Amino acid sequence: MTAPLLIQEAGAVRTAPASGAHAFWRRLRARRSAVVAGAVAALLVLTALAAPLLAAVEGQDPTTYHPDLVDSATGGVPVGAFGGMSADHWLGVEPLTGRDLFARVAYGARVSLGVALGATLLQVLVGVAVGLAAGLGNRWVDQALSRLTDVVVALPVMVIALAALAVVPTGFPRPVLIAVMVGLVGWSGISKIVRSQTLALKQLDHVAAARLSGWSGVRIARRELLPALAAPVITYAVLLFPGNIVVEAALSFLGVGIKPPTPSWGQMLSDADTWYRAAPTYLLIPALLIFVTVLALTVIGEGVRTALDPRVASRLRIGTGRKKEAGA
Repeated sequence: MTAPLLIQEAGAVRTAPASGAHAFWRRLRARRSAVVAGAVAALLVLTALAAPLLAAVEGQDPTTYHPDLVDSATGGVPVGAFGGMSADHWLGVEPLTGRDLFARVAYGARVSLGVALGATLLQVLVGVAVGLAAGLGNRWVDQALSRLTDVVVALPVMVIALAALAVVPTGFPRPVLIAVMVGLVGWSGISKIVRSQTLALKQLDHVAAARLSGWSGVRIARRELLPALAAPVITYAVLLFPGNIVVEAALSFLGVGIKPPTPSWGQMLSDADTWYRAAPTYLLIPALLIFVTVLALTVIGEGVRTALDPRVASRLRIGTGRKKEAGA
């Protein structure tokens, strides 16, 4: 009788996560807004990944100058309607230089999304590590790490960026530098969440039994705590991602982010501030892309949050699919 019971229990343990994942995807698919936002985000990611292919299909690249496509008499305004849009230049050309705007937007998606992804991953890694160490450590470790987290909360990203740019060699890749800076400054929020959840989880019977049996803190965290922390960590990480896109755009807009000729949406906005009247499409296209990306990722984060915990009411009132969620 013992072996079948063990097999049955083991089978139940193996199938439980699949059942939970199936329920999560069912609730997420019931939210039409999250499905549409996911499709938009997937299209943006595919555009970033396929930027060389898309530029080759158009027959352009992001760095070649086309002085014949701008009017030198007007200071470099693109020739033609809508910023020089044509069959050869799908979104027009950049003022003053004549570089193809579609190619620069596609390659800029790589930089903006890549920086945000790298910063988010670093924030999750550092925040989870510090939060777990504070929650599982003794009183002195908890106090020291909590005070460190409070100090990091007060650090201004812009000042840290300026200081880093003053000491980091100019040959260091700027996207990597921005991702590291944003990641090392923005982990405090997820650390506080992980710490509070860890303090609550370690009072449970199975965690207390693991500690009494002599398990190390690393093993307890890996086997007992991290599976339970997955939902809040994933939810917070998805919500951090659009914020990091905005931070990268703001740094580039202020002149301390991505530098030409490397394209990024924020850097394009920085260059477009003097052309918003003469060539409005040069400003509107990257601004619209940033807005759509942040909106889509925010809706996805809201959908993930409510799908992981259906008891929590959604803060978005449009397209939430509440009737389908109730049925699910």
